[in-house]
Amino acid sequence: MKWFNYSEFDSPDEPGSGHYMDQEFLDMLDEARSRAGIPFVITSGYRTEEHSYAVGSNAASSHCKGVAADISAATSRDRFLIVTALLEVGIDRLGIGDDFIHCDIDWEKPGNVIWNYT
Repeated sequence: MKWFNYSEFDSPDEPGSGHYMDQEFLDMLDEARSRAGIPFVITSGYRTEEHSYAVGSNAASSHCKGVAADISAATSRDRFLIVTALLEVGIDRLGIGDDFIHCDIDWEKPGNVIWNYT
C-alpha cells in the first residue's frame, strides 16, 4: 500500500489485527486516497466482535469482516473529495456522519447505497 499502514486499521483491543483487512478493499482504498489528493485518516478499520459491541454495533458489522473503514472528514470539501474518490474506485456502500465517512465492500449487503448517521 502506498498511503496506509496495516496498523491504522487495527481494532483498539487487538494490536496487529489490521492484517485481517481484505486486501482488495485496501487496494481500492489506497487508489481512492490517490485520487482524492487529501489524507485519509482512518478512525475505524477492523473490529473484533467485542469492540464492535462496545461501539454499539454487532458481529454482523462489515468492520468485523475486514471490508470496512471509517475515514475522518472534518469539512464539506473533505467529504466531497472522499466520497467522489470512493465511488470512482467502485466502493458503493457509504455512510455519511457529521465528521466521518463509512465505506465498505460487503458483498453480502446491498450495493449502490448511501446513508446518513443521525
